[in-house]
Amino acid sequence: MPATAPERPRCAWATSAPDYVAYHDDEWGTVLHGETELFERMTLEAFQSGLSWLVILRKRPAFRRAFAGFDVDTVAGFGEADVARLLADAGIVRNRAKIEAAIANARAVRAAVPEGLDELLWSFAPSGPRTRPATLADVPATSAESTALAKELKRRGLRFVGPTTAYALMQATGMVDDHVASCWRATG
Repeated sequence: MPATAPERPRCAWATSAPDYVAYHDDEWGTVLHGETELFERMTLEAFQSGLSWLVILRKRPAFRRAFAGFDVDTVAGFGEADVARLLADAGIVRNRAKIEAAIANARAVRAAVPEGLDELLWSFAPSGPRTRPATLADVPATSAESTALAKELKRRGLRFVGPTTAYALMQATGMVDDHVASCWRATG
């Protein structure tokens, strides 16, 4: 049976569109490492702020093309011509502040994260047992760890990564597992 079989019980947020089902079943809450992969997720979570995640998921291939596969060195080298190119790209979310933040964040990763983005982000992952949420109402929007992560990212010069965005990043990359207890992805 494929991972996206519709008869499997899922977190309620993941059932309204096939894109959500696939993302939920194959990615969300799955441990993710790697600078490029984490920079992509951090950038996309920032772009999602104020929008539906479904919009971002559907535009993800265009984001990957527009942001050079989220290669940190390449994005850090983007200049004004790239900002203009990105603002003209209908395939992505054309928000100047978020575009400029993505570029600034790549530069900040290079200038102020000598231990590497992977090590920095994962150093804020909670440890120890957690109670699995019973319902979506039990899933927090922030945590002490996401607040601390956001504060540290800001201290290092990163933008558009507040506590809520940091928590969404932690969920998306498996630093926290907020699959509800009745979800087939729940592991314990």
